[in-house]
Amino acid sequence: MSMDVQGPAPRLAKPSWKDPRLLIGILMVLASVAGVVALVGNAGKTTAMYAAKDAIVVGQPITADSFKVVQVQLGEVDGEYLDPRAGLKENSVAVRMVPKGELVPRSSIGSTDALDRKPVSVQVDEPLPKEVVPGTHVDVWVALPDDRNGFKDPVLMLPGAEVAALNVASTSLGSGRNTQIMVLATDRQLPEFLGAVANEAKVSVVWNPAAAR
Repeated sequence: MSMDVQGPAPRLAKPSWKDPRLLIGILMVLASVAGVVALVGNAGKTTAMYAAKDAIVVGQPITADSFKVVQVQLGEVDGEYLDPRAGLKENSVAVRMVPKGELVPRSSIGSTDALDRKPVSVQVDEPLPKEVVPGTHVDVWVALPDDRNGFKDPVLMLPGAEVAALNVASTSLGSGRNTQIMVLATDRQLPEFLGAVANEAKVSVVWNPAAAR
């Protein structure tokens, strides 16, 4: 009975530093570690941006004093907001409203030529709903005087006008309060409205929540 005699089992060769497979593996590990470090570093990176020191209304002249500098994490959208390092052009004005404390979009600051609406004062004697604040929208109705010391039927002159500012003041002798609203109107709307106000028309303001949609 014959027996097969097997030789010694082959040993695994120790990897050499010159082995290209080992070098490739080390490079892949280093690249992975570097990627993780960069990702973690960028996750905590903040950028200085402008935020509105107070509510900014349309038509308001803008300087660096209109803002405060805040540190924020914006990622890929940082180019959409006003950077303190970019500076401001002379005679800059707000062309869109920016609420107090919010970041300032670049598109909200421009020149007077970019204004598509202008603030106009509306004096109101009756109380307004508490929902009417800067940034909301109202319908402005106007009733012209008639020949009988009364008023004609009211006409909607400024539909869905955005409220730019609001000021409530007490009348003389404390008999009541009147409200001055700054609303935004287009150049086409202004002549008729200003003419009605000059003719002592009665102006009424109605909150219009649907206009903001």
